[in-house]
Amino acid sequence: MYYHFKIHKESDGLWAECIELEGCVTQSEKGTKDDLFNNMTIALNLYLDEPDYDMIFPLPDKSLAGEDIVEVPVEPGIAFALLLRKKRHERNLTQKEMAKRLGFSNLWSYQRLEAPRKNNPKLTTIVKIKKEIPDLDFNLIFHS
Repeated sequence: MYYHFKIHKESDGLWAECIELEGCVTQSEKGTKDDLFNNMTIALNLYLDEPDYDMIFPLPDKSLAGEDIVEVPVEPGIAFALLLRKKRHERNLTQKEMAKRLGFSNLWSYQRLEAPRKNNPKLTTIVKIKKEIPDLDFNLIFHS
């Protein structure tokens, strides 16, 4: 999964803003594009990593392109949590309801899946998720 940043050049350096995520901005302390790209990656993943559990982020707009627009990757664990939360909300399900549908014995087991830094689902869990949410596009998780 990639989000898009627009790069701005100013007399005192470079800064960038994520087009799809309002308020996700960063700058280059060194004034180089490599430094800016590194900072965009960090800013994006931090922005997506700490949402309120009711917050649903928009998915990236694949049609965005341009001379000053760059694609920045989302870490796979963060992308997985984001997509799972989005699909659960689309189905108007609570975390408790989703845990029950997936056959989890407790709510905490499901909540870990929506926690970007804590999720590490087993293949058996991924199979259950795919059966429950067949339209969840796992290709987005792996930078496709």
